[in-house]
Amino acid sequence: MVIILRDNPAQKQIDSLVSWLKEKNLDVHIVKGAEQTIIGLIGDTSKIDIDSIKTMDIVEDVKRIQEPYKNVNRKFHPDDTVVDIAPGVKIGGGNFQVMAGPCSVEDRNQVLEVAEAVKVAGASILRGGAFKPRTSPYAFQGLGPKGLEILEDAKNKLGMPIVSEIMDISKLPLFDNVDIIQVGARNMQNFELLKELGKTKKPILLKRGLSSTIQELLMSAEYIMAGGNGQIILCERGIRTFETATRNTLDISAVPVLKELTHLPVIVDPSHGTGNARLVKPMAMASVAAGADGLMIEVHNDPVHALCDGAQALTPEAFGSLMESIARIRPFAYKR
Repeated sequence: MVIILRDNPAQKQIDSLVSWLKEKNLDVHIVKGAEQTIIGLIGDTSKIDIDSIKTMDIVEDVKRIQEPYKNVNRKFHPDDTVVDIAPGVKIGGGNFQVMAGPCSVEDRNQVLEVAEAVKVAGASILRGGAFKPRTSPYAFQGLGPKGLEILEDAKNKLGMPIVSEIMDISKLPLFDNVDIIQVGARNMQNFELLKELGKTKKPILLKRGLSSTIQELLMSAEYIMAGGNGQIILCERGIRTFETATRNTLDISAVPVLKELTHLPVIVDPSHGTGNARLVKPMAMASVAAGADGLMIEVHNDPVHALCDGAQALTPEAFGSLMESIARIRPFAYKR
């Protein structure tokens, strides 16, 4: 349930209303937006008399939220959330960012070479996998802690915030210097991990699961927000369908749908969404046009010899061309 207050309500009246609501064993969240102040209620609101609340002088309207996700619901928080990643690097609310880098960290020279190239081209965040979930137990699993050290070294040398994937709660202390913790598609419903990340104050990049609905994605985000962490970035990365021409089916329609349902920023990963480097550019451009708040692009200095997902990685030159095309499209991007 949300209570929408009139303009310039008296603080004494707000305090009185909040105190009364808390006596009903409800969690009360006050959201002061650009145009409205909203009181969000979480808990059993079935016994609350809506009509009696509507008669209060400071109340403009009262609405019940039918969806099971409350904190991430745009009805609860009408203004876009802006995630503050690093000084000068924000995403959401009109702030657009590109995360780029290799799928997996292979060695120090590779990461530095790619990082320098993507930064020159306009990327603001360096991506790289230190821990890699792979379908085959014999495939390259990443360098682990050493990979994180290499990413941190690139961060310190180039001044780029970094994003990397976590796979297990026990590894959380290793991510102290990681600016954005990524939850991969396979872990989207690892609820114990989500609960633990909810206790942190770090930005979380939450990828949509391979076969997950939009509501399931939002419910996973709700787990993190319920723990107290509202710094969440949602990522559409393709879902599994019967189509075999691409690695996944990139659901670009999810971008405007999510924009209507939630206040959280939404980015798109066309690299995993297609699995084909030739398709990354057109799908990235389409994602920007659909209103995405950012992109996650895989870039490798030698894709043919990449240890992970080389087929979908752009060369630095191709990435530079993509960034030029994005700059031309952004002024015409869809806005809700």
